[in-house]
Amino acid sequence: MTGVPRLGIGIGWRPEIDLTVERLPGLDFVEVLAENIHPGPLPESLTVLRARGVPVVAHAVSLSLGGAEPVDHTRIEHLATVAAAVGAPLVSEHVAFTRAGGLDSGHLLPVPRTRDALNVLVDNVKRAQADLPVPLALENVAAVFDWPDNELTEGQFLAELVERTGCLLLVDVANLHANAVNVGTAPEAFLDELPLERLAYVHVAGGVTHDGIYHDTHAHSVPREVLDVLGELCARVDPPGVMLERDDDYPPDADLAAELATIRAVVERRR
Repeated sequence: MTGVPRLGIGIGWRPEIDLTVERLPGLDFVEVLAENIHPGPLPESLTVLRARGVPVVAHAVSLSLGGAEPVDHTRIEHLATVAAAVGAPLVSEHVAFTRAGGLDSGHLLPVPRTRDALNVLVDNVKRAQADLPVPLALENVAAVFDWPDNELTEGQFLAELVERTGCLLLVDVANLHANAVNVGTAPEAFLDELPLERLAYVHVAGGVTHDGIYHDTHAHSVPREVLDVLGELCARVDPPGVMLERDDDYPPDADLAAELATIRAVVERRR
């Protein structure tokens, strides 16, 4: 995986658990939400982590790269500014759209897997790449529905996106499990279709099933099924980085440390 930095095992940095993150044993990297970082001095916790040599990846959620409307250069410029401020080795976003017709959904919506939608996505990604100082990795999203008349599988869609833009991949194994439950896709088939030599890092998160629908909450412990998908990925490739996402209902420090240890064990066992 030439040119992809080795990140190790990490966690999503959040202001609510900043001191917890500082104390976690064996932490290799963190990811920050770009929209939560504002111009000016960085939060003290991030400054401490950077001083220790912990890499910080900048992750965006609002570029709407899959939307039919032109990309918002103000948002791209903000992501670039955050990347520079934290010394990010790369940045990431989602294969999704959040805005259409002047409305903002507030959610990451899946992109129709058609040739026309792929062409729009490729153009938007190239525009974003032109203004970003570091490589861009793109993430698969969780869905509770699938668009009709798809022309490509999700794996084929992402593989062609990588080929045409040179982007990296951020594979979210929790989203793969969500899609397996909610829309019937097969994580193994998805992984087999991806150019995993372009893998930048991996997201792992918890969720819960209600009434047959899996909700990717980022507020529950990581279920065994998600760890199994991580194992399937690690059987195919040695991931440069794997990180835990937690965004609500934060558990005690020891529980977060235990989840990171479990994730590390899955990666090392497969390695």
